[in-house]
Amino acid sequence: MKEIKGGITAVKGFKAASCAAGIKYKDRTDMAMVYSEKEAICAGTFTTNRVKAACVKWDMLVREKGVAQAIVVNSGIANACTGKEGFDACESVAKAVSDELNVDSDKVIVASTGVRTMAGNLDDSIEAGTASSKAIMTTDTVNKEIAVSIEIDGKEVIIGGMCKGSGMIHPNMCTMLAFLGSDVAITKELLQEAVSEVVNETFNMITVDGDTSTNDTFMLLANGMSKASITSKGKDYDVFRDALFYVCRNLAMRMAADGEGATRLFEAEVVNAKCKEDARTLSKAIVGSSLSKAAIFGRDANFGRFLCAMGYSGAEFDEADVELYFVSKAGRLKVFDHGVPLEFDEEEAVRIMSEDAVTVYVNMNEGEDQATAWGCDLTYDYVKINADYRS
Repeated sequence: MKEIKGGITAVKGFKAASCAAGIKYKDRTDMAMVYSEKEAICAGTFTTNRVKAACVKWDMLVREKGVAQAIVVNSGIANACTGKEGFDACESVAKAVSDELNVDSDKVIVASTGVRTMAGNLDDSIEAGTASSKAIMTTDTVNKEIAVSIEIDGKEVIIGGMCKGSGMIHPNMCTMLAFLGSDVAITKELLQEAVSEVVNETFNMITVDGDTSTNDTFMLLANGMSKASITSKGKDYDVFRDALFYVCRNLAMRMAADGEGATRLFEAEVVNAKCKEDARTLSKAIVGSSLSKAAIFGRDANFGRFLCAMGYSGAEFDEADVELYFVSKAGRLKVFDHGVPLEFDEEEAVRIMSEDAVTVYVNMNEGEDQATAWGCDLTYDYVKINADYRS
């Protein structure tokens, strides 16, 4: 597997376009379209929030049928809590795409809402894909896209995509929009299985602020244009699944690092836990704690905050078995050992915690399972961004 330039338009048969529709911000590119030259098998996951935006309800119907060919997404309008009017708006957008591209309206994925013709500007260039990844940004400070190349059945297969998300990010479909494409041929069932498994290990392991959005949507379209085929589990499926994991982990980590107001990526790696679920629970509790996040912002090696989060997580463990470290590119510092606090150099701790990415590494010494979760620090700017968001 190798990482290549671009995002979703790096995939054979995918085109993209974007425009400034004036939805919320003047003179800002805020709407994107993605189109596959051939109908594609689709799979996806959505928010677990019981209050679901109209576009989520629409896209769930598309996923149920399992075939899609176009995506329309904008920033600035959530189309949530809008009732029948909101669903009708989705239907109207899908119909407009159908008229322009000769695509069945029930094969159009809609994220948020808004009407603007981009069909005439669809382009398969890397630049068009990058522009579309920028168009879907809201409070994001950077666009997020990636593409990788793998070999299946002796043929090159590309997986590429983009995502957006900066606030209202919390596990169990994190608050975000993510749209991926691949030119592999694969069954609907295998594609959905790969998506569900990978999302659970990547996007469902990040948190920014503990708020699960009404709009979370992850969709992957596979159009089969590479002529490489996956019809059953085995080596080829594993290669595809591993590449999908790489793409999703990359996007998820970049989303966590770009959390609203964030200054650094905050990672929790829990190893040697009793079981996988305990490792997941513990790592997510650590990065989700407001006190832990504030400590990362303040470069304060107050290990008690992280142990406290572990203690109320619901996972059972003995603190007398736990080792805790702070790790970054600047070094590794052990601060807690089998229930006993260790003396450490505060200046060294500050140096380690001043890097752009900081890891809390926890050895449970109780089993063989592990998990990693990602978040960001909690800063003054997070409050300001969200206090001023509607103004």
